[in-house]
Amino acid sequence: MRTDNRKNARFPSRLRCWCESENITLYARIANLSEGGLFLQTHTPLDTGRRTLLRLSSGEVREVMAEATVVWSRPQRHDKGPPGMGLKFEALDSSAQALLRRIISEEQRGVAFGS
Repeated sequence: MRTDNRKNARFPSRLRCWCESENITLYARIANLSEGGLFLQTHTPLDTGRRTLLRLSSGEVREVMAEATVVWSRPQRHDKGPPGMGLKFEALDSSAQALLRRIISEEQRGVAFGS
């Protein structure tokens, strides 16, 4: 039985973000987002433990840059959900945390979806 160690509520998202690590750059859809991290849908997930730099924005909120670590990844499997990777934010400063909260709030209200 898998234990869920999440400390923050997750919210569905339709945003996309840039994910950079060493010589790899991905632009992919965020499936869900929280103050602690996100699930990035991609057919080319990075290895667990890999450090990344994420850049995301939404609506009126300017870009948030955050370091993150891949805490799990899932290759292409139809029975286990979409392929991708779970990323945990590392040491967000107070301004980045505030911007992230605004992005999550917009996502909850549907502002980022144009509704």
